[in-house]
Amino acid sequence: QVQLVESGGGLVQAGGSLRLACAASIPTFSNYNMGWFRQSPGKERESVAAISRSGTLTYYADSVKGRFTISRDNAKNTVYLQMNSLIPEDTAVYYCAADRSPLFTFRPMQYDYWGQGTQVTVSS
Repeated sequence: QVQLVESGGGLVQAGGSLRLACAASIPTFSNYNMGWFRQSPGKERESVAAISRSGTLTYYADSVKGRFTISRDNAKNTVYLQMNSLIPEDTAVYYCAADRSPLFTFRPMQYDYWGQGTQVTVSS
């Protein structure tokens, strides 16, 4: 059974940093593309960042480019999202997800497994 558990969320002031982690209980973690998504009240879930199975390909939403960095450690079955220069608009529940497809994608509907989410709140 695939299980994804996010951690690292919290309350931070604007300009601050947080590092999210997602621990995956997946037998062949390196066979999955991994992504981070977020959703705030009244808005659709949006892609934030994604990383391919080997880590050679990455995707970032325009709103986070230059501020967020996605990485993965296949030996630890973990994917990370380093978030710097946070702004109030980054406030949302952040979800980790895994995609079995051999094609790299960042679209939420193509991801197969999802974590429960972790709240990130950025105060102004």
